[in-house]
Formats: sequence, C-alpha cells, structure tokens
Amino acid sequence: MLLCFAGVLAAQPPIPRYEVKRAAGPIVIDGKPDDKAWAAAGKIELIFPWESQTGAKQKTIAKVLWDDRNLYVSYECEDTDIVAFRTQHDDPTYLDDAVEIMINPLPSQTGMYYGLEMNVRAVLYDYVMYQVNGANHLFKQFDLQGVQLATFIDGTLNMRGDKDKGWSLEVAIPWSNFSGLAGQPKAGDVWTANINRWDGVEPNRRMSNWSDPLRPTPDPHVPARFGQLVFVP
Repeated sequence: MLLCFAGVLAAQPPIPRYEVKRAAGPIVIDGKPDDKAWAAAGKIELIFPWESQTGAKQKTIAKVLWDDRNLYVSYECEDTDIVAFRTQHDDPTYLDDAVEIMINPLPSQTGMYYGLEMNVRAVLYDYVMYQVNGANHLFKQFDLQGVQLATFIDGTLNMRGDKDKGWSLEVAIPWSNFSGLAGQPKAGDVWTANINRWDGVEPNRRMSNWSDPLRPTPDPHVPARFGQLVFVP
C-alpha cells in the first residue's frame, strides 16, 4: 500500500518554478510586449492537460516582471479565430478568448487568492477567491485598484470566416492590491500563481495552463498546484 501511494506521488508532474526578474526599464502597457524590459524575462509556455477537449491547441507564451510599483504579466496568443463579446467590467470574460492569472501572495496558506480573467477586448473580471472546507467562495465585488490593461489584435475580432494570426495582452498590477495578505515582495520572496488561457468557442473550446491542476475536467482553481514565482534582482 505504501509503495503504491509513493508511486502515485512520483507520477504527479512537479510544481513549476519561474524567476521573476526586475524590469530593466519602463514598460508601456499598450498590449504589445515589445519593450526592451520584456526581452530579459523568461518564457512560460502553457500546456494542455485535458485531451477530452476538442478545441485547437494554440500556443500561448507568458512572461512576468516586477519593479517597485507593479507586477507585470504579458501573454502572446496564437489564434486563428479571435472571438470576444463581453464588454463590461466583471462580465464573465472566461467565456471569451481570454487569459488569466491567479495569484497567492502568501503561499503558507491556500485558502485565499486573487483572480484576474482578461479577454481580448481588455475587459477585466477580478475577484478574491476563498476556499472553505473544499468549497470555493468567489467575491466578485472585490475590485483591484490602479490596474493597467491593454491588448493588441493581429486579425479581425468576431469575424468568423477569415483567418487571424493572434493577439497579445499586457497587464500591470500595483502592489498595494495585495496588502491584505503580503507587502511588496523583495528579492528572494516566493509567491504562487497559475497562468491560464481559455481559447475558442463552444463546443470547441480548450483551456491551457502553466501548472497542471490535476483535475479530471478543466478547472484551474487549485491553489495547492499553483506554480512558484521567485522574485529575483
């Protein structure tokens, strides 16, 4: 029995780890991650954990940086059919072509984290998630302050008959938003996060992730499986 349990643990994919470098220069949030600072950031390529999904496996590259003011995240998404209909803050953007980041600034606990779900229209759905006795409780009323968000589309939005190339997104999140759980990080600190993408239109949709949540169906809300963000100089 013990040997069997050890084998199951060994079969689980490891928690990914990413070094968040300090931005070496200014970052203009215009949806195009082409500022010089992004060149030094490592790449995160999202994986496709659920073979039961029928959507296309389209590549997503994410990067993360930091400075004294903000946490910066960028996404570059290959996409041959760019679709998004939600236009208002806190609309269910995850039903569109969208990217996400779920952030836990205090990894010693896994009962609370922050969520940002952002569609190709640069519409933000933000919330705090509490997990109590295994159940999720989402507080949609929570709004992040001072977030900068922009997208760039290489194609035509909601034109179903043509072939698009892709889209990109940049977001800057001020540190003050995380003061409830942690202060501004310093070099050597470790936060946890998962980075995700929802792609396609029902019934042919697909979710991709940085860290595999190890769920039987698409569900990234597993803070115990978030990847590690290590802040470095």
